[in-house]
Amino acid sequence: MGLLKKRLKQVDILKIVENKNLLKRYIELIFGLFLTALAYNVFFLRQNLVYGGSGGIAILFQKYLDPSITILIIQLIALVLAFIFLGKKKALNSVVGSIVYPLFVKLTENVTIPIPKDDIMLIVICGAVLSGIAGGLTSKTGFSTGGTDTIVHILVDKLKIGFGSAQLILNGIIVLFGGYKYGWRIMLYALIILYIIGIITDKVVLGISNNKAFYIVTTKEEEMKKYILENLSRGVTILDAHGGFSNEKIKMIMAVIPTSEYYRAKEGILQIDPNAFFNITDSYQVYGADNHRNK
Repeated sequence: MGLLKKRLKQVDILKIVENKNLLKRYIELIFGLFLTALAYNVFFLRQNLVYGGSGGIAILFQKYLDPSITILIIQLIALVLAFIFLGKKKALNSVVGSIVYPLFVKLTENVTIPIPKDDIMLIVICGAVLSGIAGGLTSKTGFSTGGTDTIVHILVDKLKIGFGSAQLILNGIIVLFGGYKYGWRIMLYALIILYIIGIITDKVVLGISNNKAFYIVTTKEEEMKKYILENLSRGVTILDAHGGFSNEKIKMIMAVIPTSEYYRAKEGILQIDPNAFFNITDSYQVYGADNHRNK
């Protein structure tokens, strides 16, 4: 009876910790979405800097429809597609972002900062850095901001292509339309924005590498392998290892996960096996991803 009470107490403590972590993640998500909306209105929208994403599409149609409305429409369409193609669990991760982001775009539409309008490079750098910080904050939460991010995940899941490639294709198309409408000079500035955002986001999320290598020792090898293959759409390699203390032969799972998926991967591993031993290191170059996935 005493052991049962102890176990129940441990469960209650875990639930309290999980709830606090969840609240912290939601606060970081909302703050990140606010910074994203602020950067969009203050730096990008007024200069017609079509840098990709639902915000970029909204700039293309701003003469016909309020940008916040356009973004909301895109976010809601993407959310429906997420439920259809990615499943309920993944779709629910983008609900808050899909609704809160266009709301913040509307609330911050009249915010101004005293920066000369003709100093376009300063606007590009400031906006990109702020957006990168915001993107890093939202990525660390494990939630999705919805919109074109959701469409990128659908492309990755259905076409079996890399996350970076899918993002490049989608944002590239949007940026090209922006260049066609507002001029190729604007398009070049948009490419600079995307580059800076990518660098800053990676810095904020977890260091300077684009990927993380996970080395996992667990008693639930099949469940862990299935989670990485199906939920994270990443390949796995099973390594033979030898316990230095126990002197026993063990299996080790190795998987390379994008930095943006770090939090989600870590939480998934702990949910499957709370006692799993795993080590995470920076991975700077990855080759042969398709072959690795099929192993």
